[in-house]
Amino acid sequence: MFTGIIEAVGSIKAINVNAQGARLVIDTNNLDMSDVKLGDSIATNGICLTVVDFNSSQNSGSYSADVSNETLQRTGFANYKVGSKVNLEKAMLASTRFGGHMVSGHVDGVSEILEINNNGNSIEYWLSMPSDLAHYIAEKGSVTIDGTSLTVNALSDSGGAGKFRLTIVPHTVKETIFGDYKVGTKVNIEVDLIARYLERLLTKKDATATISNVSESMLLKAGFIK
Repeated sequence: MFTGIIEAVGSIKAINVNAQGARLVIDTNNLDMSDVKLGDSIATNGICLTVVDFNSSQNSGSYSADVSNETLQRTGFANYKVGSKVNLEKAMLASTRFGGHMVSGHVDGVSEILEINNNGNSIEYWLSMPSDLAHYIAEKGSVTIDGTSLTVNALSDSGGAGKFRLTIVPHTVKETIFGDYKVGTKVNIEVDLIARYLERLLTKKDATATISNVSESMLLKAGFIK
């Protein structure tokens, strides 16, 4: 589990493609790796990856992770190359300050940067809204872009194509890869975890389930509501 608060910006040092997917070597830049061990998770541009090698040593400043074909197909990794910058966040601790929102590291799809506009000292980004994810994205709700926890500031269905707006403050631009985004850049998107599970609970159909006899009048009569 992650919080969506980026700890460092790293870069892809190597990409070794194989039949099962690819093995990546990530240069961690200034990410503190002193408490990371083999098997730990690091969100790499929002994708939960398992550390499988520290290369020469634990403090070498890089780690290796395997990426499946499924991940390559469902995320922006297919567009990455050696030298591409990536947002990094280690898995949260129970004692971590919860500054973002609950992020699983399971990317739901890929969005595209449509517009970039200056607004005072902030920058507004309009992003495409994949049709199958649109109902999860709400104004003032949370969304994760390349691992960064952000607030949706506006929605638009202009021309039948859904899009949403993010307003990014200078600190976030400086501490993440947002400063490198251009119109046309593809980014990983993870919708709000609670919204996803809530939909599952409300829409699940089970042939063995019994129909509840609880009604508003019954609750009123029992004194549960007034």
